[in-house]
Amino acid sequence: MKRVALHYQILIALVLGTILGVLVNPGEVELDDTQLQSDAGIIEVINRRVHIVNDGKMISITYTRKENGKTVVSTDKAANEAELEQKFPQWKDVFEKHGRGFPQKVTVWSKWLGDLFLRLLRMITVPLIVTSLVTGVAGLGNTSRLGSMFGKTMIYYLVTSLLAITTGILMVNLVQPGVGVSLPGGGEGVVAGGEQTLPGVFAGLINNMVPTNPIHAMANGDFLSIITFSILLGIFIINTGGQSAETLRRFFQAGFEVMMKMTMFIIRLAPIGVFAFMLFATASQGLEIFKTLGWYMLAVFLALVLHACVTLPLIVKFVAKRSPVEFARVMSPALMTAFSTASSNGTLPLTITCVEERAGVSNRVSSFVLPLGATINMDGTALYEVVAVLFIAQATPGFEMTLGSQIAVAVTALLASVGAAGIPHAGLVMMAIVLQAVGLPLESQGLIIAVDRVLDMCRTSVNVWSDSCGCAVLARFEKTTNDP
Repeated sequence: MKRVALHYQILIALVLGTILGVLVNPGEVELDDTQLQSDAGIIEVINRRVHIVNDGKMISITYTRKENGKTVVSTDKAANEAELEQKFPQWKDVFEKHGRGFPQKVTVWSKWLGDLFLRLLRMITVPLIVTSLVTGVAGLGNTSRLGSMFGKTMIYYLVTSLLAITTGILMVNLVQPGVGVSLPGGGEGVVAGGEQTLPGVFAGLINNMVPTNPIHAMANGDFLSIITFSILLGIFIINTGGQSAETLRRFFQAGFEVMMKMTMFIIRLAPIGVFAFMLFATASQGLEIFKTLGWYMLAVFLALVLHACVTLPLIVKFVAKRSPVEFARVMSPALMTAFSTASSNGTLPLTITCVEERAGVSNRVSSFVLPLGATINMDGTALYEVVAVLFIAQATPGFEMTLGSQIAVAVTALLASVGAAGIPHAGLVMMAIVLQAVGLPLESQGLIIAVDRVLDMCRTSVNVWSDSCGCAVLARFEKTTNDP
């Protein structure tokens, strides 16, 4: 019996996980009355319905309410049942019905299984990056070729990021998702990165590039530090030459081959991991989440689709001289895994495998472009940040988003997309920086975060797709320039 191709296995798992998750999720729950008691006093709830997410660690409650005569959407979070009941006593009965039993078990167990698969991927990420990058750099033969590749890679990152940001600005001005929307203040613990500044982020970026202890950096998964050390190691293997260089080159080449073998084994489990992640996402979020901020989500989605399905394929066709459809097909396992896991770093081993084994890109290109791209090239994230900030601006009473303000948003988002790469929860930090740059309230992040998981899956796929297209572009130019 012929085995089903990996990309079809992942697609089937993605669809089945989504369907089962929707069936498991009980949806919105009707309240017994239209008023709730909270720390802020009496809250009037519209249509007496709430949406509760319980993943075993954090309970999120999304509901529509009245504030100063305006209809707003709120999301509150509680770390446990006791905190939930203390904040909102009336929700105790609702939580008893909705937060326990079979739906919670399915949500928790699917998250555990998905996280286990992601841990396997992350387990091999650092050794794969080190062996692949050192092998690729040392295999260049001379450092001038490395400088040439670095320059071309950075130009590609800059151009595609600018194109993504421009697409986001055009789409949000076309759709106008924030017009007529009133945003509430954020709840406790939902605003992140408020203390960050752009100079501070870049100072941290430079510091992260130079590890004081490479072993410690590898243990902590500090990608920028790992990449810097691996590139330097490869450079000095070239400069050393002789028997010592040859011994090290063979050592890292052998390590890379072993890690690729291990990666291929783990990738066979990808359908299981994708199924678990999609089951968790839909079982915990449900389809009701799409009703909240529908126009905003549509603007983000359309902008991401335009960049991923028009801009990047045109670059692949006319710059890389490859068929965009065929290239997307061979990269589909990595793209679908990125979508389900919402982790470009976690997907990196699968991305490297698809680029080399399925797309035929050489290791010396993929080993340099992909780890660097997973760290600093975030087209989807930069686009998302621009749309989110302009949406908040449109929904903020009395705030006028001029052309100059939109340019400031674009430039800040571009710089922050690179500078915030090594920071935990980089997307939230980026948003805080951009909001501060144009004088918008940080508290408005609270509502954006309520639907962040769904959009994070989409923008992560675009990030990985952009990195993959970069490999195709660099492979063409490196072959033309350096090969005999």
